[in-house]
Amino acid sequence: MRPDFSASVSGHHRSERMRFFLREMPSMLFRRILAAAILLLPVLTAGVLPAAPASAGEGPVLRRGNAAEPESLDPARADTMNAGRVLSDLFEGLVTLDPQNRPRPGAADHWTVSGDGLTYTFFLRAGLRWSDGSPLTAEDFVYSFRRAVDPAVASTYAYLLFPIVNAPDIVAGKNRDLSRLGVDAPDPQTVRIRLSRPTPYMLAAMAHSNLLPVKRANIEKFGSSFTQPGNLVSNGAFTLAEWTPQARIVLVRNPNYWDAANVHVGQVIIYPIASPNEEFNRYRAGELDITYTVPNAQLDQIRKTMADELHQSPQFELTFIGFNLTKPPFAGNPKLRQALSMVIDREALTGKLIRDGSPPAYSAVPPSGAPDYTPARISWSSLPMAERIARAKALYAEAGYGPDHPLTVEFRLQTDEDARKVAIAIASMWQTALGVKTSILNEDFKVLVEHRHEKQVTQAFYDAWVGDYPDPVTFLDLFTGSAGENDPGYSNPAYDALIAEAASTVDPAARRELLRKAEGLLLEDNAIAPTYNRVELYLAKPYVKGYSPNPCGYTFSKDVTVLPQ
Repeated sequence: MRPDFSASVSGHHRSERMRFFLREMPSMLFRRILAAAILLLPVLTAGVLPAAPASAGEGPVLRRGNAAEPESLDPARADTMNAGRVLSDLFEGLVTLDPQNRPRPGAADHWTVSGDGLTYTFFLRAGLRWSDGSPLTAEDFVYSFRRAVDPAVASTYAYLLFPIVNAPDIVAGKNRDLSRLGVDAPDPQTVRIRLSRPTPYMLAAMAHSNLLPVKRANIEKFGSSFTQPGNLVSNGAFTLAEWTPQARIVLVRNPNYWDAANVHVGQVIIYPIASPNEEFNRYRAGELDITYTVPNAQLDQIRKTMADELHQSPQFELTFIGFNLTKPPFAGNPKLRQALSMVIDREALTGKLIRDGSPPAYSAVPPSGAPDYTPARISWSSLPMAERIARAKALYAEAGYGPDHPLTVEFRLQTDEDARKVAIAIASMWQTALGVKTSILNEDFKVLVEHRHEKQVTQAFYDAWVGDYPDPVTFLDLFTGSAGENDPGYSNPAYDALIAEAASTVDPAARRELLRKAEGLLLEDNAIAPTYNRVELYLAKPYVKGYSPNPCGYTFSKDVTVLPQ
C-alpha cells in the first residue's frame, strides 16, 4: 500500500493508496492499504453502555473526518484507505484484524488449516444475511473471490490471491475459466480455499478490503452503479443511506447484521476533508467527533490545550529513501549508499521536524504490525552520530567522492510542502557531513511513479510503504527481483532465494528466521535508507469511546460508543 506523500508527514491528510506510497490516495491499506481491516476495541468506562437501538438509524450519531472522497465503494476496485475505512463499516470479510493485527472471526466464526498449510476451510456463522434480508452463503464468497481475480475487473489487489491455485494465470489472462480458481463451497456454510504453496499470512490477507463479499444479483442488475445508495447491498454493521460527492457519506445501522445488538451507533456521517486545517477547525466547532489527522502547524498548541483528545496509533508503515540501483551513481556502489544513509540524523528528523511521535527507522519492516516478528536492524544503528559521520566520510572517500569531487544527486519526491521540508533537512545533512550537492525535484505523483518504475532519470527518491497485511513479506517482497513495486531495482539472488525458501517453509519460527536473514541482507546491501515509521495522530471527543485504529489503518465504527453529552 503506497500512501500519498502527504501521508508520511504528520499533519497532512493521508490520502493513501493501499498499494502504498505516494499513490494518489491510492491504503487500502492499506495510509498507504491494507491493505488489511482494523478493530476498535470498546473501552468500558464508568457507567453502563446504552443498549443498542433496535432498528436502522436509531441511536447516537458518529461524525468522522476522511481525507478524501473514496474513489469507489466496490471492494474489488478500492485502492485507498479513504475507501477502505468506509468499506470496513459496510462489509465484513471472512476474518477481520484486532488492534494488534491478529486475525479474528468475521463472517466466519471459525476455520481450519490443513497440516500441509495448503487448504483453508472457513465455516460461516449461522443465519448470515445481506442488508436486504436475503441469505448470505458460501457461494457469495466464491463469487466475490473469482471477481477479484477477473482481468475484466482489474482489481489492484488481485495479487493478494496469488497463493490460491490458478490465481496468477487467471489474472494474467492465461486461464479464462474463473471456476478454476482454487475457491469453492462444499456446502452453503463452508468456504474452502486451496493454495499452491503454504502462505502463513493468508488468514490476515483475508481481512483485506478487496476481499470483502459482494452480492452477485445486485452487480448483475445495476452494473457499475451497484455501489450507489439504494442499490448497494452489504453485509457489515452499516448500510449506505447517502453519498453526496465531496460533501458527505451517511451510513445507518444494519438491523440484519449478525451482531447488530452490540452496535451502539445508529448513524455514521463521513466527511471528505482534504485540508487538515479545515478538518481541525470543524472539529473545534463541534462539527466532527473524530478527525482523520492533525495539522502539524497546530500540534504544539493542541498538545497544550487538547491533550486529552489527542491520540496516537503506531502504523505498519515505513518511510525511506530509495536509490536507483540500475544506474550511476548508486549502481554497484554500496559504500556510497551507506555513507548517505549513515549521516541522516533520524532522531533529529523525527524529534525536531516531524514531531508527531514517529520513531526513527533502522529496519525494512516496521516494528509495529507484524505479530511475533522482530525486524533486523542496520548494524551501525547504535553508534552515536559523531562516529557515524566519521565512518561515513571514510566510506564516501572509498566510493570515489570528496571535497574536490563531490557527489551531485537529484532527489525526487511528490509535490507536497511537508515532504519537501523533510527532503530539505536530509539534503542539508548530506551537504554538512559529506559536501553532497543535492537538487530537490518535486513531481506530480503520477509522473513520479512513472519515473521510479522506468528507472531512467531517477537517482534518489523519497518513498513510503504501508503494509497490506500484518506480515513481514508485505515489505520484503517489494525488493525481490521480479516485484513490480521494486522501484530501486534491487537484485540479489541470495535475497530472492531466502524469500522463496521462507515462502515454502511451514514452521513459523523457521520462516521468521529466514525472513530476518533476508531483511538483514537487504539492509547490509544498503538498497534503501529507512528514515522513520509513521504514527497516526487524530483527535477524538471525550464522549467517543472504543475508537482504536490498528497498525494497518482500519477502523470499525461498530466498536465505537458515543456517550450521552
